[in-house]
Amino acid sequence: MDATSQRLLMCRPTYFAVDYAINPWMDPSAPVDTALAVRQWEQLRQIYSDLGHSVEEITPVPGLPDMVFAANGGTVIDGKAMAVQFRDPQRADEAPAYRAWFEAAGFEVSDPKHVNEGEGDILLAGDHLLAGTGFRTAHAAHAQLQEVFGYPVVTLQLVDPRFYHLDTALTVLDERTVAYLPEAFSPGSQAVLRRLFPDAVHATMADAEVLGLNAVSDGRHVVLPVQATDLAAALRDRGYETIGVDLSELRKAGGGPKCCTLRLRQGKASK
Repeated sequence: MDATSQRLLMCRPTYFAVDYAINPWMDPSAPVDTALAVRQWEQLRQIYSDLGHSVEEITPVPGLPDMVFAANGGTVIDGKAMAVQFRDPQRADEAPAYRAWFEAAGFEVSDPKHVNEGEGDILLAGDHLLAGTGFRTAHAAHAQLQEVFGYPVVTLQLVDPRFYHLDTALTVLDERTVAYLPEAFSPGSQAVLRRLFPDAVHATMADAEVLGLNAVSDGRHVVLPVQATDLAAALRDRGYETIGVDLSELRKAGGGPKCCTLRLRQGKASK
């Protein structure tokens, strides 16, 4: 298995808090340790650096506690960036901040016509875009993604509100292989996934409930929540090297390693 060097965008959780509830993980009455969240995030960032990946940071904005979840800030493929439109007003101001970063970084930016929450729901798997819908990203956004990026889009219907973004229910391991929780998808979408990925790794509900599938793979190394022990073992059995990280504070807002990480694909060679 070959690892692919990646260019990544992250946002330090300087202003992280759980001040509202827009998914089942969030409880504003529960205590949150922002300093611990920062330390855990720094550990994740260091893991990427140790693996040889390039990490860039967007400046966090006061009053935007979920801006740490950079994966929701856009979709970047072949040097093109699709900006986002959030479903919930609490996150709306993140969209222009990320759009401005893409533009300053030299990406060709397209504006969304429909609700579209970036790599939270849009994952590149080989020559297909896997596109989630059901809770956040609108199904109508999938057609625009195909027009902008020129990849066939495969719509996947999410059915469990705990797994409200595609990246909480499925992770792309390499161009041919994914891991996912079958129960998070409609029967038709399960059939599509079986057809596209007959050798997929199936996660247990226990591992999905600690956001084990919210993982980041470079084709060889898989960074995932340390609590997802069964999934890590299954991945090692397939030949992947797993690296566990504890993001327990960020999980209080429904986030894990992938939520914190946006991949910046500059050209076709970097898929």
